[in-house]
Amino acid sequence: MSTSERPAHPSFWEAFRYWLKLGFISFGGPAGQISVMHQELVEKRRWISESRFLHALNYCMLLPGPEAQQLCIYIGWLLHRTWGGIVAGTLFVLPSLAILTGLTYVYVTFGDLRIVQGLFAGIKPAVVAIVLFAAWRIGSRALKNAVLWSFAAASFLAIFVFHVPFPYIVLAAGVLGFVGGRVAPDKFKVGGGHGASEKTYGPALIDDDTPRPEHTRFSPARLAVLVVGGLAIWGGGMALIWDSPVLRDMGGFFTKAALVTFGGAYAVLPYVYQGGVETHGWLSGTQMIDGLALGETTPGPLIMVVAFVGYIGAWTKGIFGPDMLFLAGVAGATVATVFTFLPSYLFILAGGPLVESTHGDLKFTAPLSGITAAVVGVVVNLAIFFAMHTLWPQATPSAPFSGPFEAFAAVLSAAAFVALFKYKADIMRTIGACALLGLAFTFLV
Repeated sequence: MSTSERPAHPSFWEAFRYWLKLGFISFGGPAGQISVMHQELVEKRRWISESRFLHALNYCMLLPGPEAQQLCIYIGWLLHRTWGGIVAGTLFVLPSLAILTGLTYVYVTFGDLRIVQGLFAGIKPAVVAIVLFAAWRIGSRALKNAVLWSFAAASFLAIFVFHVPFPYIVLAAGVLGFVGGRVAPDKFKVGGGHGASEKTYGPALIDDDTPRPEHTRFSPARLAVLVVGGLAIWGGGMALIWDSPVLRDMGGFFTKAALVTFGGAYAVLPYVYQGGVETHGWLSGTQMIDGLALGETTPGPLIMVVAFVGYIGAWTKGIFGPDMLFLAGVAGATVATVFTFLPSYLFILAGGPLVESTHGDLKFTAPLSGITAAVVGVVVNLAIFFAMHTLWPQATPSAPFSGPFEAFAAVLSAAAFVALFKYKADIMRTIGACALLGLAFTFLV
């Protein structure tokens, strides 16, 4: 097909195959996933234009939840109405859930084997470097002036020194950002998401001047049906698990987690840690680090680490008895995933028609600026938390630097950070190299 011709509208099953493929190749975190989608949907297939793609992405960045999965839902909805959005968002997550569930079973069953311990001895230091690098990446984009630097510093002190729960930090940052946007708007401006491009790739199916399809127009009746339907699905899910106290707690907790995940997975991990480790005792701090390590090595959103938390929690609690631990783990992983991602569908399907009527004219960037700046401080806190558990594995909350210091882990973390920061190394290759070095060190020492 010539690049001067508008592409034909893909069939539902053609789009289905693409979304399924994306679910298996979506490595690299949200930036990598969005880059893959841009290359395929904007440049190659031309299903959507550059500006429409970025317009949808900007809306997804304003929402709590995984922006890459929400972007899938949004584009799937534009192409094939409500079911298109549901299928796109689900296929983006489903392969990751299956792979991570299998890996978690291997982890809990064979985690005591020396080879598994050796791999994790290398992966854990890599995770420390990755989280620290994530803080630098977010900060380099978000902290453009002293006001936003002060937001980051205040959020770090709030969570590190005063142990303020993450949702309160997000709420305060959003409110202060809203006020700041009125008082000093120049201090709270944000750019165009992951960066706009001046390139053109030929006419797109959903182009800048394409008339809006009827299903993208706002309808109060449709909004009411979506809200009622979404609440009914949530309520039905809670009813199904109500008789299991552990699963019921997971359903409620991960629903709240889904509503405070501003700034991506790294930002919400402290909240998941607080709830999963300290409040409910579903897993240990060390296991949380192992879960993030597994999450980094699988496709899909990094927030899929919630599936690991759910699996370990239900397995540890033995919710179906000692003879059905695998089934318990699968149930926990499924509950954590469903209740974490369910709100994203409602956000996109309900809000999409309003966003489609405001191309390039979103007015909510000031609160986002405040939240994103605060997230930098939270992620730095997360990096310190992971570093302490990795470099002093026998430490306790009351004695954070007690026990032997792991010099090998410190050297490996530093090397991984240099590889990511200076040499722009691929995250997956960095993890793989660290895993092999950890394995070699375990068997040689």
